[in-house]
Amino acid sequence: MTQDELLQGIVIPVDKPRQWTSFQAVNKIKATIRRVYGLKKFKIGHAGTLDPLATGLLLVCVGKATKRIDELQSGTKVYTGTMVLGATTPCYDLERPVESYSPFAHITPTLLQSVLPQFLGTVQQVPPIFSAVKINGQRAYQYARQSDTDQPAPLPTPKPVQIYDFEITAFRPGNPDAEPLPLQQPAGADARRLYDNPLGAVPPHLPQIDFRIRCGKGTYIRSIARDLGLALDSGAFLSALRREQVGEYHIADALSLDNVESFLKS
Repeated sequence: MTQDELLQGIVIPVDKPRQWTSFQAVNKIKATIRRVYGLKKFKIGHAGTLDPLATGLLLVCVGKATKRIDELQSGTKVYTGTMVLGATTPCYDLERPVESYSPFAHITPTLLQSVLPQFLGTVQQVPPIFSAVKINGQRAYQYARQSDTDQPAPLPTPKPVQIYDFEITAFRPGNPDAEPLPLQQPAGADARRLYDNPLGAVPPHLPQIDFRIRCGKGTYIRSIARDLGLALDSGAFLSALRREQVGEYHIADALSLDNVESFLKS
């Protein structure tokens, strides 16, 4: 690929690793482009953030392709992953340990199927407090990091999102003989670092489900996990997430970050 072709605009689909931020993935590609082409200034960005603990398809736009970011972000997305039932975490995922347990013995595959229809179509969703949505002009996660347990951060405003499909692909009842993990509720300075260090673990006694969700722009799968727990009169959080598709782009076509340089030279 010539430098002119690059700057005319390309979309690089990459498979973001777990515990990488989307920003870190873009920076690695930026450094690769600088090394291969000797460029100092060029446009680069991504179409849709993936949380640090999520993996999968991240569309990195270079050159004039950055003009397509809004278009690409509007594409239908497909996610797969795992939710744990019967517990909650502050971030709705494994960025922090479990903070509360809820009854779960009543949850069966039949009950799960009965609540799924309320998650389909246009639904009002409250984004996670640890997210990039804005509250009074400030990112929600900035509010959360500045808050402590005595002064909780304000919740984001509910917004309509589109959920086209929500399929449960597996149900695992958990191990009733396993010991629950101890609860951990950070306070003070630790509370302001809720989204900085992946510390959580899956309690082995709790049931889990695998899922596949097809949804529109701006949908938070972590919020779906939280809301599913409430619909089941229990709790739930996200323990694994993988983005499989964005619009016409599929994970099968994605590059590892280590293969971007050979792609550019091909």
